[in-house]
Amino acid sequence: MNDYLKSIVQNLPDLPGCYQYLDKSGEVIYVGKAKNLKRRVSSYFNREHINRKTQLLVEKIHDIRYIVVK
Repeated sequence: MNDYLKSIVQNLPDLPGCYQYLDKSGEVIYVGKAKNLKRRVSSYFNREHINRKTQLLVEKIHDIRYIVVK
């Protein structure tokens, strides 16, 4: 994970919300929801993934957007 993504993940709130992963062209490649944004998003970067589909997704993430919801 590069420093840019690391800073986003470290600054995510421990709140519920929706998140989007974007590729290098700015296209949304994944949309998810979480009860705890920081815990959920960081789980993609803090471990090795057995599922090849998830590995490929993580390799393509260049930006993260999120929205805190109730």
